Amino acid sequence: MITHTRHQREFRGLMAGRWNAGGLRGVAIIYLAFMIVIPLSAVANEGLKDGLGNFWSDLHRFGAMGALRLTLWTAALMTVINVIMGTLTAYVIVRYQFPGKAILNALIDLPIAIPTLVTGLMIVILLGPQETLGGWLGDHGIDIVFAWPAIILALLFITFPLVVRAVQPVLEELEVDQEEAAYSLGASPWQTFRYVVLPALLPAITSGGLLTFARALGEFGSIVIVAGNIPGKTLTAPVHILGEIEGGFPRSASAMSLVLLTLSFSLIILLDWLNTRRKIERDDNSV
Repeated sequence: MITHTRHQREFRGLMAGRWNAGGLRGVAIIYLAFMIVIPLSAVANEGLKDGLGNFWSDLHRFGAMGALRLTLWTAALMTVINVIMGTLTAYVIVRYQFPGKAILNALIDLPIAIPTLVTGLMIVILLGPQETLGGWLGDHGIDIVFAWPAIILALLFITFPLVVRAVQPVLEELEVDQEEAAYSLGASPWQTFRYVVLPALLPAITSGGLLTFARALGEFGSIVIVAGNIPGKTLTAPVHILGEIEGGFPRSASAMSLVLLTLSFSLIILLDWLNTRRKIERDDNSV
């Protein structure tokens, strides 16, 4: 009788655990569906509801392809700059001790907390044509605000923490023994970084670069303030979407949104694959 009662308790506990796990999974899946899957499906349905022919023509409306090209090349250029400077910043923070290091480390995350509209406002106040520095640059033929350099600056500011925070933990886990051995063999600091440190950092640098590029594709708040939004010159794809919505062309806006979503989703899938591959390699090396 006692054994039977114990088995009953164990069975009930097992079923309760399974129910709790199933219930939690269900809640998570339903929440994911309402927050992500259903909205994405609505955009895809709107953009493709009249067929691929109209979808293609919507992407060739006035200024659409120019906006997409501007978004892609500015995001790519900014990513290259951020990968270099973000890796350098992470290396300095991890490997060197200097006054104000803690403050600098905290400031790196500040762009994440600042609204992107404020970022655009800061750039306009600093480099706008009516300001001292911006006016001086303009007098020398260098236009920053309401031109493509302002787009690059805004994207650099907003995405800077992504590369730094991707590379920094990997650097902190790296032992300095190999670097010291390279120095003792006569290698220069650059040779040591190039042949010893960089290979270990490449997966993290790649992850940070992909996140940076994906984030830049959808940036709107700062760009709408600093770019001037001139079709064919400074109009980016996210701002183009707003213009199509305001002009009464939701299908065209959805078509461009679908392109950006596809690009971003592809980058996220690639990033997840790289992270999974890196984890497998790390586990194999630890065996």
